[in-house]
Amino acid sequence: MGDKNISAEKSKARILLGAAFLMGISAIGPGFLNQTANFTAAHGASHGFIILISVILGLGVQINVWRIICVSGMRGQDIANKVLPGLGYFLAFLVGLGGLAFNIGNVGGAAMGLNAMANVPVELGYWICGLLGIAIFVFKDAKSVTDLVMKILGFLMIGIVLFVMFSTRPPIGEAALRTFAPLPPEGLGMVVFFFPIMTYLGGTVGGYITFSGAHRLLDANITGTENLRQITKSSVQGISIATVMRILLFLAIFGVIAMGFTLDPEPGRIANPAAVAFYRSPLGIVGYRFFGLLLLIAGLTSVIGAAYTSVTFLKTLFKPVMKYERFVTIGFIAVSTFVMSVVGNPAQLLILVGFLNGLILPVSMTVMLLACRRKDIVGEDYKHPMWLIVAGIAIVGVTAFLSVNAFPSMLASMAAFFGG
Repeated sequence: MGDKNISAEKSKARILLGAAFLMGISAIGPGFLNQTANFTAAHGASHGFIILISVILGLGVQINVWRIICVSGMRGQDIANKVLPGLGYFLAFLVGLGGLAFNIGNVGGAAMGLNAMANVPVELGYWICGLLGIAIFVFKDAKSVTDLVMKILGFLMIGIVLFVMFSTRPPIGEAALRTFAPLPPEGLGMVVFFFPIMTYLGGTVGGYITFSGAHRLLDANITGTENLRQITKSSVQGISIATVMRILLFLAIFGVIAMGFTLDPEPGRIANPAAVAFYRSPLGIVGYRFFGLLLLIAGLTSVIGAAYTSVTFLKTLFKPVMKYERFVTIGFIAVSTFVMSVVGNPAQLLILVGFLNGLILPVSMTVMLLACRRKDIVGEDYKHPMWLIVAGIAIVGVTAFLSVNAFPSMLASMAAFFGG
């Protein structure tokens, strides 16, 4: 009996860590790399402030959502339908649409990585990467395979960026100072940071991403107040994984900028700003190949995370999806791959989708706050901490405020995307 209990605890620990990696690594997609490079180039050392604020807000979102979902034993869309009949379908539509848009960009990003790493034509890379994503869900025990793949690839990504960061020797002191005392460009004020903060929030805990790990725990039946401490710990680990990667990537790129380089495209060769940074690091072409591997991994892990979570939003609303979950997930990736092969040019799309996912945040967060004290949702014994409620209300207000103020920047980015 003792051996069985130990085995069960080990399995539970693996799933909890797997859920954290599913959430954290899902956030580290091609858009994550592109956004970090663009905003580091634009704001230099003050980019640390953008990361800090987005992490604080992200933690408030993540802990609220995971606790409410796992205590209730209900998925995000089912909680929303309890709060207001029909709202769950609306939330599922928003999350599914955002997940599909993200996945289209993720397939494109992975293909760009394959091109940078091994000179594989991007058009062929779309289909190779789509098939690699589909391969995970061919396994009957796809969820366990996903946990393992996310952990291995996550550690590999962090290792690559850590190595490049040491090679660029960034001025860490300056970055630390400006994290707490940012210097916005003259004449623009702090409002210049609103668009990047919303983009980061959308890319880290917006749309489907914050639900990914929580829904994974539901699939493993790790729910209820008796598991609350471990659920909260897993939710914080998920944010921590994405944050460590964001900081390391920021410092690696900031080191290149501090050397006096820009992230302007290499004539006739490299256009992606993150790729330019790796190429102009002391590693040169080797750094560029490392970037290709990093982008490939980031794209594939995000394809897996987006497809898995988007389908979990549909499976309790539509019975055929529940019955054929693996096949619907495979179809989701196949559609994303096809659309990417038709549309092409994912770079600007990835930044826009991150922002648009941030717009979903006030909606999903409001749903959770309305549910957190409902006995028919969280049960008789659970009382959601007041500090989390206050934090959640503040996050809804801040994200709504940031969305409104960042909207002109988003419209300008949309105009550049559709115009160019």
